[in-house]
Amino acid sequence: MNIIRIIEIFLFIITAFSVGYLFFFALMSLKENMPKHKEAKKKHKFLVLFPAYKEDIVIINSVEEFLKQEYPMELYDVLVISDHMSEETDNKLIELGAEVIKANYENSSKAKALNFAVNDRKDYDYDVIVIMDADNIVKEDFLIEMNNAYDAGNKAIQAHRVAKNRDTDMALLDAVSEEINNSIFRRGHVRIGMSSALIGSGMAFDFNWFKSHVHYLETAGEDKELEVLLLKQGIYIDFLNWVFVFDEKTRNRSAFANQRRRWVAAQFDILSQSIKDLPKAIWNRNWDYADKLIQWMMLPRIVVMGFSFSLAVILLFIDWVWAIKWWFIFFVLMYSFAMAIPDFLVDKKLKKTFHKLPLVFVVMIFNILRIKGVNKKYIHTKKGVK
Repeated sequence: MNIIRIIEIFLFIITAFSVGYLFFFALMSLKENMPKHKEAKKKHKFLVLFPAYKEDIVIINSVEEFLKQEYPMELYDVLVISDHMSEETDNKLIELGAEVIKANYENSSKAKALNFAVNDRKDYDYDVIVIMDADNIVKEDFLIEMNNAYDAGNKAIQAHRVAKNRDTDMALLDAVSEEINNSIFRRGHVRIGMSSALIGSGMAFDFNWFKSHVHYLETAGEDKELEVLLLKQGIYIDFLNWVFVFDEKTRNRSAFANQRRRWVAAQFDILSQSIKDLPKAIWNRNWDYADKLIQWMMLPRIVVMGFSFSLAVILLFIDWVWAIKWWFIFFVLMYSFAMAIPDFLVDKKLKKTFHKLPLVFVVMIFNILRIKGVNKKYIHTKKGVK
């Protein structure tokens, strides 16, 4: 019984740390509104990349909307990396005013597309590079806000990605998950002076820095590779909470599972390579990098939620005194989520999706058990398909 008790306490400490971390940054995200950057003194030149693998359905609308920017047209180029898309789609993009470079990789990846694009434009005099997803839609002031942030001295900037669809239960859960991430790992961090997490699109970087580091991107978790490169160098990642990038959420269970499997694999893979840096990061007081490594050590939120609830219920039948602390951290976790989820997402439709949470918990457990080799593969999430 003593061994069981020791194991239970050990599991509780690990779980309680994760819950405490999430609670703290969810609470910090509620602080006063984030001030916008001052109007830039100079208008910088942008290269905007749209990596597009088999994205004929969504890419034309995304590029058409982006080209409505209020920013001077001569100061930004939109470049589409067309991978396995039709000639008709490419021609329509060119007619709109975008530039297209053709890629036909046997094993495609976003990292390859970014390297290809930067190599194509390495001799151009851009100041900032922006990375979008093929389905992303932005408002007309997107580049103005990015320019203001860059002019303020930021070399790495993350915009606020939000869902543009909530038409299925899985899409709604995906939208909620993304907003929890925005609250805890972006807004909550930036509001106490720490770096934001990147999210894969709606990102902007100093062009020269990106050009000299893009060759390090090799896996399906290129955003996490970028975080390591930036934070090891002490480069702050800003978060523009007021600058929205509308992103299509996964509509079906299969796509949701594949997407999460890819993310979990990327997290564990990059952690296995970088965990050795943790003592040095702490010693050098590189708190942003240390925080990021600790962040990646934690289990996915849905796993923490399902695990704490399951143990709380099981222990009721073994020793209800043991169960009290598990119920406590479960409710603290639920309160953390309540703080992190914005009011506009809390409605009757959200409540009706709660029955899907056990399924998501099981999916995440299986994903953790089946991540070997996934980060070396390109798992494409089809967009624009209902």
